[in-house]
Amino acid sequence: LLLNPDYAECYVHMGIALGQQGKPKEAIEAYNKVLTIKPDYVDAYYNLGVILEEQGKLEEAIKSYKQALKIKPDYAEIYYNMGNAQKGKGDLDEAIKSYKQAIRINSDYAEAYNNMGVALKDKSNRDAAIDSYKQALKIKPDYAEAYSNMGVALQDKGDQDAAIDSYKQAIKIDPDNAEAYINMGKPMQEKSDQDAAIDSYKRALKIKPDYAAAYSNMGVALQDKGDRDAAIDSYKQAIKIDPDNAKAHQNLGLLFLNTGRLKEGLDENEWRWRNTDNLLDERHFSLPLWDGISSLEDKTILVWGEQGPGDMIIWSSCVEKLSSISGHCILECSEKLFSLFARSFPDVEVKIANSSLDAERDDFDFHLPMGSLFRHFIDEISTDHITKAYLVPDPDRVNLWRERLNVLGVGPFVGISWKSPLMTSTRRPNYTEISDWAPLFSNTSINFINLQSTDFADDLTAIQDKFGIKVHNFDDLDHYNDLDNVAALSAALDAVVSVATAVPTLTAAVGTPTKLASWRQSPWNNILFTPVGPHFDVFERNTWDSWSNVFHSIADDILSYKIIRREI
Repeated sequence: LLLNPDYAECYVHMGIALGQQGKPKEAIEAYNKVLTIKPDYVDAYYNLGVILEEQGKLEEAIKSYKQALKIKPDYAEIYYNMGNAQKGKGDLDEAIKSYKQAIRINSDYAEAYNNMGVALKDKSNRDAAIDSYKQALKIKPDYAEAYSNMGVALQDKGDQDAAIDSYKQAIKIDPDNAEAYINMGKPMQEKSDQDAAIDSYKRALKIKPDYAAAYSNMGVALQDKGDRDAAIDSYKQAIKIDPDNAKAHQNLGLLFLNTGRLKEGLDENEWRWRNTDNLLDERHFSLPLWDGISSLEDKTILVWGEQGPGDMIIWSSCVEKLSSISGHCILECSEKLFSLFARSFPDVEVKIANSSLDAERDDFDFHLPMGSLFRHFIDEISTDHITKAYLVPDPDRVNLWRERLNVLGVGPFVGISWKSPLMTSTRRPNYTEISDWAPLFSNTSINFINLQSTDFADDLTAIQDKFGIKVHNFDDLDHYNDLDNVAALSAALDAVVSVATAVPTLTAAVGTPTKLASWRQSPWNNILFTPVGPHFDVFERNTWDSWSNVFHSIADDILSYKIIRREI
């Protein structure tokens, strides 16, 4: 450059060397110098985009790639890199378009097919993602990453055996693929093969001893297996390696809660806001979060809903405690809970949640997410027993439901719910099959009432065909959205039997005797996610057990309850 200061090619190569030395700022300066000398130097735009992308400056990288494509529209590698930057930004549709352009120019571009598969999977288009991975593998049969990624898509689709086979292919090609071992552990857990999953995580750790995610996942498998002490150690090891591992902190918190270590568990649960799974739930205000210490006398506190309606119902059991120590309390919740909460908490200002003006709001002094309520009332909730219902259904609607139930027969009237509206492989151990309910369905003197919120028509037919009993469903009731009316129906029932859905949280809260069929090792099996009410009982099964004993016990309990009720 001393001999020829306008030597553009020299600046390009210097930019590459600086990038390889880990000096991105100097590399960017070199590429910008090239472009002042030679504005149509396509590789300078391309290399500049790569450096910017590595720095996380994705929007700038995309602009640089687009400039390169104006000069050379048939540059497949630039479309590929631009797709990666767009995917990193979350612009999945644009990323897919870029990958398709790269493939149009170069039909044998295996990497473009692979990354397009990832984008399609992130859009929940699993079948298209699997097809894309298969195309990558036709071009490049020894592409371990494509096999591993295809395993993820197959796992999401619920095909655990095919997912495991795909991960095994990735490992066969690349025996040191620690990520494939970690991924393979997950479907093994979902198949309840915890020992195989733990072995897979241990293999990942032999390859990569500082792999925090392997320790975190192994903690889940150990917890599912019932080895809580080992699970705690595994989560702590993940945190030791990666102190900011939010998922490990949150899992550790839930396990602490499961073992009765309430303060530690509720403190660790505050890490949920650093877990990327919860980013969309968080709200951002300019006014401060309540620390649990600052006086609320003559102050207004906003409590805002997070997670699902069932969780908000549980946590709302603390709202009156908060209201009693504050000058004014505002409770914001989903629309489907508004009327029920407004009636139940007359001293609280209940509103339908609206986050559009959060940053500008000044109608309160402090705010608090509902999931943190228990943390600030830990002494009360660990000693108090709920002796009365805390949610108040519409009494007129309760009477109307009683009249409608009496048309069906004498009773007892028992509401049932057997699965979640959101059925995923990781959530499945919490839920049941229709056949599991056989001990309860054998009692033909019970009038069963459907409380399942969605996707129940085929199951109701199956129950009638298999057990010869009719589960009554009220077609004019919107079980999913009209929770105030569901609460009224629940209050009119004699008892409710349910798995861990929003149903038992609602029925327990209105005071209906509620029997929960629960998975003992579930991360939800703790004070944060267990229904609250005066007549609530839990019947648990272990991971390695069937639901049989649980439903035999519930059937006996319901029978005893029926006899007592008739004597009264």
